[in-house]
Amino acid sequence: MDRKMANRKLIRLSQLKSKLAVENLEEIDWVTFGVIVKKVTPQSTNNGRTFSIWRLNDLRDLNQCVSLFLFGDVHKAHWKTDQGTV
Repeated sequence: MDRKMANRKLIRLSQLKSKLAVENLEEIDWVTFGVIVKKVTPQSTNNGRTFSIWRLNDLRDLNQCVSLFLFGDVHKAHWKTDQGTV
């Protein structure tokens, strides 16, 4: 993990909103970790493409969640991932 995190900044999901307000995260190599706390049943767009929505949390502040939308190949590869997975 130390090798993977070298020269990267960890930003907790619960800090993401405040960090976006004060830092240009496009200029930083950053990572975050989250737990899938809720999965919405896969849905379809108007053109028939299926997607998933996951609610992620860092378990530090359960009121601070991030919604992650999965489309295309990412949806196909990961839509069956279990709730509770990191």
